Amino acid sequence: MTVVVTGASGHVGANLVRSLLDQGRQVRAVLRGAPIGLEGLDIEHVQGDVRDRASLERAFAGAEVVFHLAAVISIMGDKGGAVRAVNVEGVRNAAEAALAAGVRRLVHVSSIHSFDLEDRRAPLDESRPRATEPHEPAYNLSKYAGEQELRRVIERGLDATIVNPTGIIGPHDYRPSRTGRLLLSLYRRRLPALIPGGFDFVDVRDVVAGILAAEERGGIGENYILGGRYTTAKEIGQIAHAITGRRPPRLTSPMWLARATAPFSELAGKAMRREPLYTRESLLALRANPDIRHDRAAEVLGYRPRPIEETIRDSYACFARRGVVPADAVKG
Repeated sequence: MTVVVTGASGHVGANLVRSLLDQGRQVRAVLRGAPIGLEGLDIEHVQGDVRDRASLERAFAGAEVVFHLAAVISIMGDKGGAVRAVNVEGVRNAAEAALAAGVRRLVHVSSIHSFDLEDRRAPLDESRPRATEPHEPAYNLSKYAGEQELRRVIERGLDATIVNPTGIIGPHDYRPSRTGRLLLSLYRRRLPALIPGGFDFVDVRDVVAGILAAEERGGIGENYILGGRYTTAKEIGQIAHAITGRRPPRLTSPMWLARATAPFSELAGKAMRREPLYTRESLLALRANPDIRHDRAAEVLGYRPRPIEETIRDSYACFARRGVVPADAVKG
């Protein structure tokens, strides 16, 4: 039967749709705009918007499973209300529409940002505190609030489970994502300096494997962190150098300097109408708890993330196949 993917033209969506097709499944992609990254694939396209429940009810009709990926990622606040509208109200609409359509299961792709990333008192696993404090970034607050909306519909009978990926990186990154832009900036030598700190990064293909495993084995209403390995910005630069031969910036800005200049980076981004290189919110993520555990996903879902070196190599190789970087960008 048909499976539906919201947010199908995003980074995770482009990889998930391909994996579903490899399994021989009929895929219906819910799109609000152009089918970026999905061109030429044998899938059904339907126009829909998670802010419009009626459009989702039409899109979910006759579906067996819904994979809810649609989200607005932000390092610049609520973006005029779009973050909450999509990440909170959109989750509620998707859950309500899935319940009305009688789907067998909904898999909600949330984020590690739904947890309190600043809490370093213990390893971060599914039992740790959530993002609830008013000072938290709007994106973080919205991801936890979206999960709460989903659970309210689960209480009324919806079969749904939740996965929480960390920082996603990997191939089939068409827009590209923030991590994809970092890799391209390193290759093109457009970064004046690196910023201290790091994050837990995970291969998008491993996230997809976790999503598909959660469809089959995830507990109703349970969370599963899909993490990889904590990697600093400096390490990413070194790995990229080993793969492409392009040297990363020699300078690493002190965190105090990055924090002091972040407001100016935000103003420059607004003036040029593009996402800033870094913001006060993105710097918070670089100071997050480095000890993120995915033991529950390993035990229940059989989750096994690959080395980040393989991920970065395959990311550059995918960019090269598409002509985004030269064909010889990957050395060796």
